[in-house]
Order: sequence, then structure tokens, then C-alpha cells
Amino acid sequence: MASSSVLAFWAVALLLIVVPGADWAFTIGAALRGRLVAPAVGGLVVGYTAMTLVVAAGVGGLVAGTPVAMTVLTVAGGLYLVWLGAKTLTNPAGPIAATGQPDGAERRSGWFTLARGIGVSGLNPKGLLLFIALLPQFTDVQWDWPVAVQIGLLGLVFTLTCAAFYTMIGLFAQTVLHARPTAAHLVSRVSGVGMVVIGASLLIGRLPH
Repeated sequence: MASSSVLAFWAVALLLIVVPGADWAFTIGAALRGRLVAPAVGGLVVGYTAMTLVVAAGVGGLVAGTPVAMTVLTVAGGLYLVWLGAKTLTNPAGPIAATGQPDGAERRSGWFTLARGIGVSGLNPKGLLLFIALLPQFTDVQWDWPVAVQIGLLGLVFTLTCAAFYTMIGLFAQTVLHARPTAAHLVSRVSGVGMVVIGASLLIGRLPH
């Protein structure tokens, strides 16, 4: 597989990743709840890794080509984001609130955050459609590597870029807002609203016209 294809894909992937969306809102919200950047980003990465495997195996195309399956995925993803955003709004985070947690509670929060991150990326129908439309364009059937392996490599590039970028976003939010509880509270609410709006837009998009 040509390195130029991988670099071209990485450039496109980076442009897509830096656009604010549900991943941004979730990562920032988790960052403001304490030392939860790693599990939040880890959850997103696990979700996108699973999505890569689904697309590489050819299952993603079958799901995208089945209206009922896409509707179920979209509704599930939309409801999940609305629920997650609503929880953030009703319990907005502040950086100080999480520092007093006992170790056991913090570990439980980490596992919960990891699971939620998997849901944010893994239940994203737009992400699945993006992978189906984008990944094959950067593969080459003339190369010795099977197309599925090429898709897996490109998906790995995407997930590693996600991991690096969202880790920086989370640590930046955590560091900058740590001493600004009022601003952290406001940003947490904005993150919650963002998730609700994105989830609602997915649901509205599935309403009959």
C-alpha cells in the first residue's frame, strides 16, 4: 500500500476530526469531571476500532444498505446522545468536584466513561457511513495487500489520530479550566447541549417527510 495514499487519507481524516461534534463534546465533558480524559478517549478509540472491523469485514456495507438497520442504528445513536447530553445538563461538571473522589469511585467513573465513549463513537451512524464512503477510496486493488487489510490500516490511522487529537483537547480543557470553576460549569453545559442537539438532529433526520 503506497505511503502517499496513507498520508492523503491522514490529511482528510485530520480535517474531519478537528470539526467539533459529539466526540468533542463528550471528551470535554469527561475532562471536566476529573481525571477521565484517558477513559473517554479510550472509549472513542474502541468504538472506532470496532467500526473499522465492521467495514473491513463488509458488514458495514450491508448495514448501510438496509434501511431498517440504519434506522435502528440512527435512532439508538440519537437517543443515546440525547440521554448523555441530558445527564450532563442536569449534573454539570466542575474540575474541583472530581478531585475528592475516593479511588474506588474514580475507577468506577473511569469504566463508566469508557463504556459511554464506546457508545458515542460506536453508535454514530454518520461515522459508519463516513467510513464506508471514505476508506475504500484510499485502497488499491493492485497492491499485494488485501483490501480488508488496507481498510484496517486506514482505520488504525484514523483511530490513532483521534486518540492523539482528543487527548490534547481533553488535557487542554482540563488544564485551562481547572482554576476556573464558573467557566468549567458553563463549558460543561455547552457540551451537554451539543450532545442533545446532535442526537436530536439524528432523530429528526429519521422522521418521515
